[in-house]
Amino acid sequence: MKIAAVSEDGITISQHFGRAPFYIVVTVENKTIVAKEKRDKMGHAHFAGEPHAEGEDPRGHGFDPAAQSRHARMAAAIADCQVLLARGMGAGAYESMRQAGIRPVVTDIANIDEAVQAYLAGTLVDHTEKLH
Repeated sequence: MKIAAVSEDGITISQHFGRAPFYIVVTVENKTIVAKEKRDKMGHAHFAGEPHAEGEDPRGHGFDPAAQSRHARMAAAIADCQVLLARGMGAGAYESMRQAGIRPVVTDIANIDEAVQAYLAGTLVDHTEKLH
């Protein structure tokens, strides 16, 4: 199993999915972390010149077609992962990850290893109320 976490420092989970510069991908076997790798992640800086939706969708941020395209490009780097950990993200990005077959989890646990262990133990809470 592979679990991705958005990060800015390689240790903690970023509070904002779109702004995080990379993913830490954790490989788990028999409920034990056996490998970690850093993967580049597309984000706000990469998409600065692209159009953004003017109006807000009632479902939340990031449901317009351009945003959905950006999210698909962000998901491509972790297409082999089953789970994505973030401490905050837009509702559109959350749904895009689900559509890509990746289970997004918005956690309040900052440390990547601790969040992975909580996920494996079945105790990690998905704080969807933090979606924007």
